[in-house]
Amino acid sequence: MASTRHIPVIDIGRDLVELAPQIDLACRDTGFFFVVDHDVPPELQPRLDALAREFFSLNEEEKGQIDMRKGGPAWRGWFPVGRELTSGTPDQKEGIYFGQERPPSDRPLHGPNLFPSRPAELRDAVLEYMDAVTALGHRVLRGIALALGLDADWFDRHLTAEPLVLFRIFHSPPLRDGDARWSVGEHTDYGLITILAQDTSGGLEVRAPDGWIAAPPIPNSFVVNLGDMLERMTGGRYKSTPHRVHNTSGVDRLSFPLFLDPAWDAEVLPVPAVGPRRADDADRWDGASVHDWSGTYGDYLLTKVGRVFPELRDEVL
Repeated sequence: MASTRHIPVIDIGRDLVELAPQIDLACRDTGFFFVVDHDVPPELQPRLDALAREFFSLNEEEKGQIDMRKGGPAWRGWFPVGRELTSGTPDQKEGIYFGQERPPSDRPLHGPNLFPSRPAELRDAVLEYMDAVTALGHRVLRGIALALGLDADWFDRHLTAEPLVLFRIFHSPPLRDGDARWSVGEHTDYGLITILAQDTSGGLEVRAPDGWIAAPPIPNSFVVNLGDMLERMTGGRYKSTPHRVHNTSGVDRLSFPLFLDPAWDAEVLPVPAVGPRRADDADRWDGASVHDWSGTYGDYLLTKVGRVFPELRDEVL
């Protein structure tokens, strides 16, 4: 069922105290909003888009030089169309997994990235883009903290002084009208917030209480959506909203999600004074509760990503 709702647009360049009620409403209503008037240099996304398209145009043998199987427990590198699963069903996309550039580590999802030899410029573009969008993410979290009635630096002090930052570039080939397959199946994100750049092809859909709504591209904007940990921390006041992608634009679609998550070892507990928990877990796409789980964020994330790449999980984890 389609909905007549729209995704709100927030001018993140304004004073965050003034924006707090607007952010609170967006987080309680859709769990999605656009941000505009941000500090990310406007030339970064077109540069990254062009380099990513150059990489995805290569043959699979060359792209396979940075296959995720070569990334070990760091969980970095390229995967082909159909290898990544959502709810056990192959997505119709390929992509590259990146993260913070770190020395080799036995800790899963930590370590060096795999960068292709062609285009050689992709490495610098990815790392520069990640730094800029991560800074934007911290500003958004300060706004969310104020919306919750907390100090602006609450997340930085409790969860994101040393955040886990993961970044993906996804290429979704065009689907035909009537194709029942999904470029990306219905899912929620796992951490705190996702900051997404998308090209002009569209296809992103968000599940609202009264139906699915489109999140069409807005020039020089980012889509922000909330992850499972914010739903958990707020007792369901803020929702980790299911979303999906169906690329029937007739052209290749690129998207660039950056995930700003709690520290790996962080124990994610309720924020102060969130009120009683909302008992509506049955509405979640997977029927699972983010409230009944206990442990560190790393424990939660490892369980989730292992379901996305079960074959790779068995090989490297």
